[in-house]
Amino acid sequence: MGEEECCSTQLIDGDGEFNVTGLENFMKTAKIAECGLSYAVVAIMGPQSSGKSTLLNHLFGTNFKEMDAFKGRSQTTKGIWLAKCVGIEPCTIAMDLEGTDGRERGEDDTAFEKQSALFALAISDIVLINMWCHDIGREQAANKPLLKTVFQVMMRLFSPRKTTLLLVIRDKTKTPLEHLEPVLREDIQRIWDSVSKPQVHTDTPLSEFFNLEVTALSSYEEKEEQFKEQVAQLRKRFFHSIAPGGLAGDRRGVVPASGFSFSAQQIWKVIRENKDLDLPAHKVMVATVRCEEIANEKLSHLTSDEGWLELEEAVQAGSVSGFGKKLSSILDAYLSEYDLEAIYFDEGVRNAKRQHLESKALHFVHPAYQTVLGHRRAKVLDNFKNALEQSLNKGEGFAASVRICAQSSMLEFDQGCADASIKQANWDTSKVREKLRRDIEEHTTSVRSAKLSEMIANYEKQLIKALAEPVEYLFEAAGGDTWALIRKLIQRETETALSGFSTALTGFELDQGTFDKMVQNLRDFARSVVEKKAREEAGKVLIHMKDRFSTAFSHDKDSMPRVWTGRENIRKITKDAFTASLRLLSVMAAIRLDEKPDKIENLLFSSLLDAKVAAPSGQGRNIGGSADPLASSSWEEIPPKDTLLTPVQCKSLWRQFKTETEYIVAQAISAQVAHKRNNNWIPPPWAILAMVILGFNEVMLLLKNPLYLILSFVIYLVSKALWVQLDVAGEFRNGPVSAIISVLSGFLPSLMDTLQQIFGAEQVHQRPEPSAAPNSLASQSFSSQTQTQMPTPQTESIPDSSIISNVSSSESVIGRSSSALSSSESSIEHSSSTLTQRQAANVQEKDFI
Repeated sequence: MGEEECCSTQLIDGDGEFNVTGLENFMKTAKIAECGLSYAVVAIMGPQSSGKSTLLNHLFGTNFKEMDAFKGRSQTTKGIWLAKCVGIEPCTIAMDLEGTDGRERGEDDTAFEKQSALFALAISDIVLINMWCHDIGREQAANKPLLKTVFQVMMRLFSPRKTTLLLVIRDKTKTPLEHLEPVLREDIQRIWDSVSKPQVHTDTPLSEFFNLEVTALSSYEEKEEQFKEQVAQLRKRFFHSIAPGGLAGDRRGVVPASGFSFSAQQIWKVIRENKDLDLPAHKVMVATVRCEEIANEKLSHLTSDEGWLELEEAVQAGSVSGFGKKLSSILDAYLSEYDLEAIYFDEGVRNAKRQHLESKALHFVHPAYQTVLGHRRAKVLDNFKNALEQSLNKGEGFAASVRICAQSSMLEFDQGCADASIKQANWDTSKVREKLRRDIEEHTTSVRSAKLSEMIANYEKQLIKALAEPVEYLFEAAGGDTWALIRKLIQRETETALSGFSTALTGFELDQGTFDKMVQNLRDFARSVVEKKAREEAGKVLIHMKDRFSTAFSHDKDSMPRVWTGRENIRKITKDAFTASLRLLSVMAAIRLDEKPDKIENLLFSSLLDAKVAAPSGQGRNIGGSADPLASSSWEEIPPKDTLLTPVQCKSLWRQFKTETEYIVAQAISAQVAHKRNNNWIPPPWAILAMVILGFNEVMLLLKNPLYLILSFVIYLVSKALWVQLDVAGEFRNGPVSAIISVLSGFLPSLMDTLQQIFGAEQVHQRPEPSAAPNSLASQSFSSQTQTQMPTPQTESIPDSSIISNVSSSESVIGRSSSALSSSESSIEHSSSTLTQRQAANVQEKDFI
């Protein structure tokens, strides 16, 4: 066999130095590290020059150096050599140990013999013990002393692990193997029984540590062909040696091929450093390596397990029912496999590695567990939100609803945690539970704020509706008790709102401080509504003052429109209207919600009204001796925040008010003058007496001749109708030329129309009377009252209807002429006066008829 195939290497030299580099090269060249656990180690020990190397070379195809018999018998193998067996499956490593009882080492050879023997037993699966056939039965031959030492140390060194001891009888004689084998087994058993054992192995049988096999070979020198045939038969036993029932025996302590180099170094180091050959460290080391490999293998299988991958995928999609049971089952399966494979290793190491495996596995699956808790937390939070909303919709108290829903939600979460928990771990769920509790509190706070805001907004709307319009009305009808009425209104409506508000707040179970603050805020809001409305109305105070003046000036105490007949005292009426308007201004000057007395009304009356106008009863006119009390930007008794109109503003408003109301007073005076002038057509009494005396004869003539009387009456009616219809007096006020043209142009049509109506020739359509001028307040009042007081007969004679129709027609013609010839302000006033006179004449005519 070529050297490149078996890669023979000296592992330990004759001085006991370990060839680390050589071993690494051997592992790499022979590709041992790739074998995993599928490899076996075979060692051979025996006396020097007993043919150990020759046997290995023929058995495994190695090329260990053999002794040249022609040069004499001497030491050939020094130290320990190893090589890869050729053509053996699985991969098998052969170790050739230096022979025992050699003269080259002398009496000191026992130390290295024991060390190399223990080394071979520690790392080998099969140990070949080469012995001469003729040494069987001898006490000091057949490596018996060495075996005794090895047995004694093995019980201290290893836990029960079967190593195959293959006793190879060399140069077999005629004695049958059936007779030789019992003797060997008896000798080995006696050696085992004679060694001192630890307490734990007192009753441990030899079979727990070793599996004894015996074979015999013919002499290589004398019967070479037969030797080779026997070796070929023996070689077959090394195929699949690690399979169950194979020659390798127990594989519980096998070190992975990748760790063989490290394991061999550590074993030799411990053997060299401990003279008593106590090697517990190697036992731990081997268990550590192997258990760690098993653990890593199981963890790797766990990460690719189909059940786990499906579970993880389901967890990412949402909450999984029974997550804890499913995951526990998967973990149990792999942990059980670990326990089964590592059962024969050192208990302490085995348990430690199991814990490490369990820790890694739990660390690996923990994110999925956290995801499950996250889904559970989100679901519970959603359920809490829905349950709280439903409870509130049913009208339940907020705090009670939150308490019940929160308890139910936390119980639901705890049940979900129990469902997701696994028996291999006691994971802490307090952080997720605390996060859920905070989320519930945050949502509760949000909902509480929203509900309180909504409730506050509703009660604020209620207060606005209850206060805004009534307060506006009270300001429009401002009087001396306005602010007292407003204070009563605020108190009544505020208490009504607070009664319901306090009841609603009870369900929130707020602390007393918060409760009192919210109640006070609602009180303040009610006050602010009034203050805001007061400021709005103060901005329109001039309009209110003019409306108040117009109402007081143009209507009497019975609220009837005044008719300026000349008998009214315009000066007194004007003063009363000014007083009412100034009282309104004093009410609107400041906010008086605190029932504090002030002198605003006294100051305004004494400063703005004429000295002859007395202030309201019970109020003084002491203004403090200031030259101009209103030349200030604040009131003495009123704080700036409650000031609506400063004294300076009141003075300016009053000046503007008087300017804008002068026209109304002037219109009333003009109406009185016009009324007096229009009602002065009756002659003085002396003139009437003279007319009666001087016209006595004519009157008697008319009385004696009724025809003249009727004719005179008809002529009077026609003339009167034409006079009224053509508005002759009014036309002449506009000038004689225009009057003559207008009268002449309308005389004939008016005459024909009048005659036709009188004699019933045809019915003439009556036109509506033109309305009075809109800017004449006195004329409107007079016209309205005249039409109201005018009697409406149930039946009218034809002459009466004709007269009224003629009067109406005359008014229409006169109106059209007046509109065509006059467009200035003076003509409008004159036309208004004329219409007033015409209406008075019409009334008198109807009374007369």
